[in-house]
Amino acid sequence: MPERGRTEIRRRDRARDEAWTRDFIRQARVGVLAMTRGEQPLVNSNLFVYDPARHAIYIHTARTGLTRDSLSRPVPVCFSAFEMGRLLPADEALEFSVEFASVTAFGTGSVVEDPGEAREALQMLLDKYAPELRPDRDYRAITEGELKRTSVYRIDIEDWTGKLKLVEDGFTGAFHVPPPEIFPRAR
Repeated sequence: MPERGRTEIRRRDRARDEAWTRDFIRQARVGVLAMTRGEQPLVNSNLFVYDPARHAIYIHTARTGLTRDSLSRPVPVCFSAFEMGRLLPADEALEFSVEFASVTAFGTGSVVEDPGEAREALQMLLDKYAPELRPDRDYRAITEGELKRTSVYRIDIEDWTGKLKLVEDGFTGAFHVPPPEIFPRAR
């Protein structure tokens, strides 16, 4: 069997174009960065932001740890963001499925060393997740001290794919799976 390229999608009917892929990655809430630390595979699930001007993804973590160690120099990485839609039950267990949307990006991950770029990336993250709040109005803007306490990473995207599995509204038995009760709320 011939080897597929890293962006070749087996189910071509689910492949999405560049515009869809950019729109999805802009909206997706959580992503997973895959890398290696020596021979050890490592993933980091994190909030992220896509910067269309740089065609790059930004995340941040603490100044020390496995992610910082792994990206201390530019290295190949893979990043994925996804959202689950409805569960699609079937008459046979093997035929159960789920609606989904996803983007997988391949590129180079590295630590952002430029304080201006790091500040801009952190502000883009704040703007994505709290768009109604503004620095120096609703919260104190990012300080030099705060920049020194965090690591910002850039994933320079070389290739990516977008996929979508969506069925018609009349699909018999399709339903949304309730979210897990991981974050209990007072009642």
